[in-house]
Amino acid sequence: MKTFLHRLSAFAAALLLTLGAPARAADAKHPELLVFAAASLTNVLGDLSTSWTSTSGVQIKLSFAASSVLARQIEAGGRADLFISADQEWMDYLAQRGLIDKRSRRNLVGNQLVLIAPADSKIDLKIAPGFDLLGALKGGRLATGDPDTVPVGRYARSSFVSLGVWDDLADRLVRADNVRSAMMFVSRGEVPLGIVYITDALVDKNVRIVDTFPDGTHAPITYPGAAMKSARPEATAFLTYLGGSEALATWKKYGFLELKK
Repeated sequence: MKTFLHRLSAFAAALLLTLGAPARAADAKHPELLVFAAASLTNVLGDLSTSWTSTSGVQIKLSFAASSVLARQIEAGGRADLFISADQEWMDYLAQRGLIDKRSRRNLVGNQLVLIAPADSKIDLKIAPGFDLLGALKGGRLATGDPDTVPVGRYARSSFVSLGVWDDLADRLVRADNVRSAMMFVSRGEVPLGIVYITDALVDKNVRIVDTFPDGTHAPITYPGAAMKSARPEATAFLTYLGGSEALATWKKYGFLELKK
């Protein structure tokens, strides 16, 4: 009896190993890609990665944060296959340190900078040189990314300098660690105004767009993507998909802008 049970157990174990082999082979053939991406891409990359996986079989793991945080993680040895930044500066930062495959680098889409308020706010303000943003705050603060490191904060500071209002507002900022954190301050009514990308404002029903910053007041908002030098081969294919015509409809659905050729 013991011999029979021993043989039965051995057969079951062998059967499980056989059944499990194709799954492991598939995993080896299509390893998971790790994508580090700017926080403002959270919703759109969720959709695009699902679509890509359904056709390619390649699983994608997304890690979102401020571009500055992600770039420094990569510099410190953090494993990533792709990096998608919300500005050129943090991609340049990694390029200068020899950490990206420069041949793979490409600009994917654009965005717009907007002033937002809580959805029930009555603030009405037109963005123009010398506009009274400080008065509109009525003693409150304005939330955006930290202008020293976070791309959205850098764009905001550039616009304020161009419009001649930076000196009035520099000490009135809530310096958030990424654009989604900045939006949450406004969404929860903790501050009367904030500056985010239009794509962020469109996915939060608790905020509304007060006005859009003129393009000429800041550098063009573009999202460069690049594979790391140590990336798996599938990383370049996914990046090509993100920059192709098939993905464009999804980018536009979330409010991102097609770049001029």
